[in-house]
Amino acid sequence: MAILVQDIRESFESSPFYNHMGIEILHFEEHSVKIKLSIKEHVLNANGTLHGGVHATMLDFIQGMLLRSITKTRCATMNLNVQYLAAISEGDIFAEANVLQLGYKVAFMEGEIRDFSGKILAKGTGTFKVIRD
Repeated sequence: MAILVQDIRESFESSPFYNHMGIEILHFEEHSVKIKLSIKEHVLNANGTLHGGVHATMLDFIQGMLLRSITKTRCATMNLNVQYLAAISEGDIFAEANVLQLGYKVAFMEGEIRDFSGKILAKGTGTFKVIRD
């Protein structure tokens, strides 16, 4: 039975952690995924800015989502590197990703988070295991 992109999207949308974070899928097609997070008080750190763990979570989600939209199979994060470039305290943020290299069992991905004006807030690269059943 073939796995549909819509099934993959629904698997993310039904994830308790995804819902807890408040992430919203704006666009989910094969080779093209975009997500959004509206910043709320519960995702701010002691400095009153978006917590770095939220950046990392969004980058992990967007890279995994894009990879799954392409491979139609499960994947697991092996490594995630995040560069924090600018702070933000309110508004909406958006994440998108690209494939750097896709092998049969390993994928190298990159993602970025921007604010509404397009200012880059964080970039990240990830290594993912492609799980082939």
